[in-house]
Amino acid sequence: MSARAGIVITGTEVLSGIIADRNGPWLAERLRERGVQLAHVTIVADRPKDLRAALEFQAREGMDVIITSGGLGPTADDLTAEVVAGFAGRELRLDEPLEGRIAAILERFRARWPGGIDEDAMRAGNRKQAMVPEGATVLEPVGTAPGLVVPADGTTVVVLPGPPGELHAMWPAALETEALQAALAGAGAYDQRILRLFGPPESEIAKTLRDAERDGIPLDRLEITTCLRRGEIEIATVFEPSAAEDYAAFEAAVLERHGATVFARDGETIDELVAGALLGPPVHTVAVAESCTGGLMAGRLTDRAGSSAYMLGGLTVYSNEAKVALAGVDAGLIERHGAVSPEVAAALADGAIERLGADLGIGITGIAGPGGGSEAKPVGTVCLSVAERGGARLDRSLQLPGNRAMVRERTTTVAMHLLRRLLDDAH
Repeated sequence: MSARAGIVITGTEVLSGIIADRNGPWLAERLRERGVQLAHVTIVADRPKDLRAALEFQAREGMDVIITSGGLGPTADDLTAEVVAGFAGRELRLDEPLEGRIAAILERFRARWPGGIDEDAMRAGNRKQAMVPEGATVLEPVGTAPGLVVPADGTTVVVLPGPPGELHAMWPAALETEALQAALAGAGAYDQRILRLFGPPESEIAKTLRDAERDGIPLDRLEITTCLRRGEIEIATVFEPSAAEDYAAFEAAVLERHGATVFARDGETIDELVAGALLGPPVHTVAVAESCTGGLMAGRLTDRAGSSAYMLGGLTVYSNEAKVALAGVDAGLIERHGAVSPEVAAALADGAIERLGADLGIGITGIAGPGGGSEAKPVGTVCLSVAERGGARLDRSLQLPGNRAMVRERTTTVAMHLLRRLLDDAH
């Protein structure tokens, strides 16, 4: 049996959805890399009873390691260290050297408060963060909050801060502690493969899984998860190395049935593939003129470091007047065909090329909703054009499902796949 772990994310703002949980997925990947089986991720509010209940549940489920994130600040609602101490049956004690190290860190922040700070409040917060469960290993602060590795009955609790930058930086130190190494001693080894497909619905993937089992492919040793993400299908499979042949048979079955729609077999995203194709050699420059996506396409093309090598710029031309003035679209074209039309999308792509001097242009226009649709052009109607200067062009008119955010995001995904196809054809 592999070592098993659970994650407890604390924070009312995370539970309510005000802030997205970024630590759970990151920790899940770090655990998988070490062959640890993640069994539970729990999000609780800043309430001691709820945190204690989450710890007790995961302990009853036999977790070798429980990792908590958040609740280590100086304020009254930051109670993780206190709750974990009670759960582990250990008294909280003041670590005076740690108190001094935290105080030295806080001194560096004084300059940010030219009006002065409340000395009593700072000392009280400083002292609170230096209260450590007896017998715990202290992980040195990255911000002002220390982390902790706390042995408990049958499990080890790793207490990490909430800010992702602090948590990421502290994780290597946690792995070096004797208590965590002992808890993870039973970790095995896992491989993960991710197939990405663009086109088929999830129902077809479900049928492929059923057919694979019917045809005798052993799937019981494969942990297969399918997910619809940004309009693409992701098939993630985790398995022990001894099940490699089973995975190979499963992958072959997917490729046989959906090979034309599989664009990545090793987990690469379409964004990574497009970036690689744009970088060449030779390098291809690209520019965007977009309406309904409101800058999301340009943002997606510039998400990666080094994108300045190929991305020249973007025009957000929401109004008809902007389409004419900034992208050079003929006003008569809009009058004849409407702003949401293949003709205008093509003109936007050409305008992006000409106005920004790019090798490739992307034109996008559509109706993201919830209003603005008609019987002829309902909400979700999107027209795209990806063009090469003086050369090939790929146009698409689509009816995309979902709300406004989904239509806009899926539009950028379609554009990325069209851009990749154009680049592949060029080679």
